[in-house]
Amino acid sequence: MGHPRKLRKSYDTPPHPWNAERIKNENKLTSKYGLKTKKEIWKAETMVRRYRRDARVLLGMPTEHSDSERKQLLGHLIRLGILAENAKLEDVLNLTVEDVLKRRLQTVVYQKGLSRTAKEARIFVIHGHISMDGKKVNSPSYIVKRGEENIIDYYASSPVANQIKNEQKAKTNAKDSD
Repeated sequence: MGHPRKLRKSYDTPPHPWNAERIKNENKLTSKYGLKTKKEIWKAETMVRRYRRDARVLLGMPTEHSDSERKQLLGHLIRLGILAENAKLEDVLNLTVEDVLKRRLQTVVYQKGLSRTAKEARIFVIHGHISMDGKKVNSPSYIVKRGEENIIDYYASSPVANQIKNEQKAKTNAKDSD
């Protein structure tokens, strides 16, 4: 059972810890998405594995029993932005770890251009320089839902926001004087 106040692991570790090909792939993902540990990749893999397992179970069930569950699973994945609006249940079987990693707050901050690198995006999030709709968010692993990309910005009283705005003003002034 375990202690009620101690959470259980939300990921599965690799079955073969010293597989060279897996380690190379994980290292590429770690550097591409600016992750701190491989545990974050394992969490994403576990998430994808569970979604795919649920899809396989639903595909094997008769349609009259599984219609509502299919809609729920697809609706959940579409709301998270992992799948496209017109996705089918078979598309869940094609999910990859990168589909989940692309929806992390850290990655979205980097893609929006609020930071220069993915690791810098992680630091900005952890240190409280990023907000969603004016509320500070300090979890880089937060999965950004569809439509929330537009409300991600610098926190209003963040010194980083002021510094970057000043740099942008200086660049525009330099271009105007040329």
